[in-house]
Amino acid sequence: MKPEGRYRFWLTAAVSVLLMLNAGAQDTSWVVAQDGSGQFTRIQDAIDRAGTDAGKMRIIRIKPGIYREKLFIENNFITLLGEDPANTIIITNQARDIYRCQVKNDDWGVATLNLRGADIRLENLSFINEYGFTVTGDTTVPCPLDSLKKEKTLKRTAHQMALRSFSTTRLYVLNCIFRSGGGDTVSPWNTDDGMFYFRDCVMEGGVDMYCPRGWALADHCTFICRSKEAAIWHDGSKHESAKTVFFNCKFTGDEGYKLGRYHRDAQFYLVDCSFSKEMANEDIYQRVATPPNVIQWGKRVYYYNCHREGGDYGWHANNLPASIGVNDINAAWVFDYRWKPVVEKPGPADEHITGAVADSRVAFDTVAENMLLYQRANGGWPKQFNKEKVDYRRILLPSELAELRAGFESGMDATIDNNATTREIRYLAKAYKRTRDQRFLAAAEKGLEYLLKAQYINGGWPQFWPDFSGYRGEITFNDNAMVNVLNLLVDILEGGNGLDVMNVSYFNRCALAMQRGIGCILQTQIRQEGVLTAWCAQYDERSLKPAKARAYELPSLSGQESVGIIRFLMRFDNPGPDVKKAVTSAVAWLDKVKIRGYRFKEVDNLATPNGKDKVLAPEPGHVCWARFYDLQTNQPFFVGRDGKRRESLAEVEHERRMGYAWYTEVPAKLLAEEYPAWAAKWLQGSSGVQQ
Repeated sequence: MKPEGRYRFWLTAAVSVLLMLNAGAQDTSWVVAQDGSGQFTRIQDAIDRAGTDAGKMRIIRIKPGIYREKLFIENNFITLLGEDPANTIIITNQARDIYRCQVKNDDWGVATLNLRGADIRLENLSFINEYGFTVTGDTTVPCPLDSLKKEKTLKRTAHQMALRSFSTTRLYVLNCIFRSGGGDTVSPWNTDDGMFYFRDCVMEGGVDMYCPRGWALADHCTFICRSKEAAIWHDGSKHESAKTVFFNCKFTGDEGYKLGRYHRDAQFYLVDCSFSKEMANEDIYQRVATPPNVIQWGKRVYYYNCHREGGDYGWHANNLPASIGVNDINAAWVFDYRWKPVVEKPGPADEHITGAVADSRVAFDTVAENMLLYQRANGGWPKQFNKEKVDYRRILLPSELAELRAGFESGMDATIDNNATTREIRYLAKAYKRTRDQRFLAAAEKGLEYLLKAQYINGGWPQFWPDFSGYRGEITFNDNAMVNVLNLLVDILEGGNGLDVMNVSYFNRCALAMQRGIGCILQTQIRQEGVLTAWCAQYDERSLKPAKARAYELPSLSGQESVGIIRFLMRFDNPGPDVKKAVTSAVAWLDKVKIRGYRFKEVDNLATPNGKDKVLAPEPGHVCWARFYDLQTNQPFFVGRDGKRRESLAEVEHERRMGYAWYTEVPAKLLAEEYPAWAAKWLQGSSGVQQ
C-alpha cells in the first residue's frame, strides 16, 4: 500500500473514534499486528480483551497479514477494521460436518468467523475457509459425536462457512471478501430479528453460498457461484416482511450455475443486478424439503432492471408488486425502518468510517439509473426515444430496452438540444456525490468527453454529433444549446453546482474549449452597418454566417437566445474589452427592439379548431420581445411550416401560432436587474453602451 493509503487508513480509524466521542460514547481501540507493533499479535486475543458489552463500540484495527485463526465474537459493539481485504486475511480449514463429528455437535465454531453479538461491524477484511481448496475429493472421517453414524463421508464441496451468525443482528459489512470451496459460505442466520448489511463485498462458494435468514441487503456486491444448484438462498419463514434484497449486484460463476432457491418461505428483491452469460435459464425456485415445508405466502421473487450478458431470460422482466413503487425501495425499507445502516450524505472524510457509507438507493434514484441505460457509446444522450421526449422516470418494456440498445453503438441521436447531455452530466455528478456510486461519475465524465470531442475547431458546437444531416451540424445557440455546454464547462472549472467531483485531468481541455467557445461567440455577433447587435439562433459551421434550421426558423436576430449568451459572458470577473463591448452592444440592441405595451397570450377564438388562439394583445406597462428579428431592419417576422416569411403572426397557420414561442419576456430581468449590476461593477461608472 502507498504511504498515503496507510495514512488514510489510520486517519479514518482515528476519525471513527472521534465521531463516537462526539456522540458521547467513547470507544476503546486496540491494534493487532503480527510483527508485534500493536498490542496483540492474534485477533482473538484483542476480541477477548474487549470484554463484556458496555454499550460502547470497541474498534480492533488489524494490520496486514495472514491470520490463521478461528474467530468468536459473543459481545456487542465490536468493530474489526482492516486495511485492505487483499492483504488482511483470516483463514481456517474447516468442514462443518468434521467439526460437528469430532469437536462439538452444534454450529458454534464451524466457521472462520462465528458471531453471537449484535452491532458488529467488519471492514476491509478477507475471511476464507480453505477446506474445499485443499482436499482433492471425498473424505471419510470418524464421527464419534454422532449417535447413529460413527463415520461420515464428506464431499469436497460440503458445507464450509466463512461466516456463521446465531443471535446476531445489525451486522454491518463493508468491502470484505468471503471465500470457501463449499456451500453456505456466508450464513448470517437469525430468523427472529436478524438484520444484515453487506456493501462492496465479494462472496465465492458453492450451493447456497449466500444464505441469510431474516432481513438482508447486499449492495454493490459480487457473487461467484461454484455450484449448478443455486447461488443465493433465503429463509424468511418467521415474519412475512423478512426479505433478502440485492442492489446493483453482479452474479457470475461456473457454466450452468442457477441463481437461487428456497426451502421455506422466502422473499427476494433484485434491483439493477447483472448476470453473466454462464447463468442457467432457471428462475429462483423452491426446493422441496423432506418433510415438505408449508409455504404460507407463495412464491415472492421480484426483479427490476436486471439484465444478463448475452441476453435476458423472460423471468428477468420487471415484476415489482403493485403495492411497491421502485422509488420506495431503499436501505431503510429493506429493514422495515427499524435500522438504517447507511447515511444519506456522508462527508468527504466519512467514506471509510463505519456506518458512514452512502445509501446507494436513498429513495432509489430511478432517474440516474435510467440515464445510464440511455447513454450512448460515444457518451452523449438523446433528447427523444420513439419520437417522444425522454422520460427518465418511465419503466421501459423489454421490447423498448432492445430498441434502445440497438442505437447504443452508433449514437447518432446524441445531442445537446433541449438540455440533453448537459442535463444528464449535472444530474449524475450530483447523484455520485449523494451515493458515491462510481457508475454515475464515470457516466458523467464520459458525457463530458463527448462534449469536448463534439466541439468544432472554430469553437462552436453542433446541435447533434456525430449526425451532421440537415441543420443538425450547424452551430446552435437555439434553446441555449451551446450556452448550456459553456456554462457546464465553467461550473466544472469553478467546482460549482455540484460539479466539483469531476476529474481534474479534464481541466486543461475544459479551459481550452471554453476559450474557443467565447471566441466563437464574439466572432458570430451580428453587425448592422458596423454596429454590434445580437446573435442568431444558428450559424453555418464553416462560414459562420446565419443559417436556417427548421422550415419556420429562418436566419434572424434572436430576442431570446441572445439573452443566454449575454448572461454567460457576464459570468466572468474582470472581463476584457471585447467581452464588455459584446455585452453592452447586445444589451443596447435588446433595449432598442423591445415592444412596449403588449403581451403575447392565449385568447378565446371560436373560429379556430380548438376555440383558442395566441395573439399579441395590448397591455399597458408590459414589455416583450419578438423571437425573430430581420437581420438588417430589426423588424419582427413570422414563418409557417411552408417556410414563407410573414409580417404578422395572424398570417401563420393556427397550429404554428399555438405551437411556437413567437414572443418572449426573457430579456426583461436581464435589462432591469442583471445588466445594471454587472455594469456598475465592471464598466467603472460608465452608463453608456460601448460601440
